[in-house]
Amino acid sequence: MANESPNRKILRIGHRGACGHAPENTLASIEQAIALQCAFTEVDIQRTSDDELVLLHDNRVDRTTNGRGRVSELTLPDIRKLDAGGGQMVPTLEEALSAATGRIGLILELKTKGLAYDVCATVRASGFNRPVIYASFLQEELQDVRRIDLHADTLALFKWFPKGPVAAAVKLQATHVGLRFNTATRHRVNALHNAGLTVFVYTVNKPAEVNKMNLLGVDGLISDFPDRI
Repeated sequence: MANESPNRKILRIGHRGACGHAPENTLASIEQAIALQCAFTEVDIQRTSDDELVLLHDNRVDRTTNGRGRVSELTLPDIRKLDAGGGQMVPTLEEALSAATGRIGLILELKTKGLAYDVCATVRASGFNRPVIYASFLQEELQDVRRIDLHADTLALFKWFPKGPVAAAVKLQATHVGLRFNTATRHRVNALHNAGLTVFVYTVNKPAEVNKMNLLGVDGLISDFPDRI
């Protein structure tokens, strides 16, 4: 739950690494988030056709790499050949965990169905020693995370402010809720706080938006430019 004192410090969270400064979901972008002293960085997880977990946001590689095709239809060797920007390769989840351990917390967004068990197992096997929050717009994935680990931190993401979001988050046993910045209001933030939920807002890039969200009392801001927080 948020600290309501006047000296409350809002968490600085990098989006897809710190993708305003380096290609998204790459090790270079994670390094930027570390350099900018973020508490967390958010990255996106998908599965290749040969069951490897990689950092990619879209269902296709077309936008963020020099390749074409659906992630689920490409093997890891196929994806390794692609340039994700600035000569960066698409990293695996294991590589991201290795780069971040001891240096920054991770928000791992589960982008497709059926990822929870393997993502949780990979995190556990890695010995990652900083905070991890499992995030998703897919309620089933968060339910699976909770079945695997009763003590895991989970972030229920909402594109719009749904009917009964507090009840939905509580039903999921989520610890955090992620709202789009243009759906956050003081009333909604207070309602979520009163239910014991930590409130993060995405994707907040403009200084005026940062100031507004800070006044609403949210707990963390996810930004392409976390240095603006």
